[in-house]
Amino acid sequence: MTVKGKSPNLILRILYFVYKISLPHQSLDYNRIVRLKKHKTLREQIASSLRESIIQGELPPGQKLTEPELAERLGISRTPIREAFRQLESEGFLTVIPRRGAVVSTITVKEIKDFYELKSLLEGYAARVAAERINLKDIEKLEKINNQLEDLAERGHVEGFFRKNEEFHNCFLQLCGNEKLMELRNTMVKRFLGFRMATLSLPGRLMESVRQHRSIIKAFQKRDGRLAEAIVVEHALLGGEELANQVRKLQEEAGLKMG
Repeated sequence: MTVKGKSPNLILRILYFVYKISLPHQSLDYNRIVRLKKHKTLREQIASSLRESIIQGELPPGQKLTEPELAERLGISRTPIREAFRQLESEGFLTVIPRRGAVVSTITVKEIKDFYELKSLLEGYAARVAAERINLKDIEKLEKINNQLEDLAERGHVEGFFRKNEEFHNCFLQLCGNEKLMELRNTMVKRFLGFRMATLSLPGRLMESVRQHRSIIKAFQKRDGRLAEAIVVEHALLGGEELANQVRKLQEEAGLKMG
C-alpha cells in the first residue's frame, strides 16, 4: 500500500546517494534550499529549511555545507548558521567538522538496527507498566490522537504525522512514571530524528502505524501489559527493518552501478 499523495519512491529521494558519498556533489542553490520565514529566528529558519531539504532529498547524504558560502549567499552572519548546524547535528541530520563546515549524515544498517532495538526495549517496557496504570480517560485520549493520525496519513502529511505520533507515544511513556527512562528515550530519539522521519516516509508506513496503534490501544483496554509490550516492540522493530531493507537495496544498487 502507498500513502495517499506520496510517490512510492519517496524514501529513495530521502536516502539517495547514501552509499555514493565519494562522488562529487552538485553546486548548491542555497537561496532555493534555505527558505527564510519572518516569524522565526534566523537559527530556526535555517535549521527548519535545511532539515526539510535533507528529508526531501534535496541535500543528499555526504553533501558538504560550509558556513562562509551559506552566509554569503543568504547575506547573513555565520553565527545563526553555526547554531543551526549544531542543532541539526544534535538531531542526527548533520555531522559538524570543526573549521570545515558540516556534512549531511549517512545511514548504515547497523546504526538503524542498534537504534530501533534500544527504542523497542525502552518503549516496550513503558507500555507494559502503563497498561497497569492506564484509565478510561487516557485510552480515550489515545483513540483521539490515533484518529487524528489516520487523517494525517490519508493526506500523506508526514511531518504532521511525525509530531502527532510523538504525542501518542508520550502518552503511555508518561504513564510509566520512570523519569530516567523518559530522559534516555527522548535524548536518543532526538539524536536519531532523521532515521525516524525517513521510516515514516516509507510507502504505506503511515497507515500501518495507525493500525498498529489500534492494536496497542486494544491491549491497554484489556489491561494486558505483556501484550502491549509485545505489540510496541514489534511496532518499533518493524519500522527499523523496513528502513534497513531500503538501505540494503540502495547499497546493492550502488554496488552494481559502480561495478
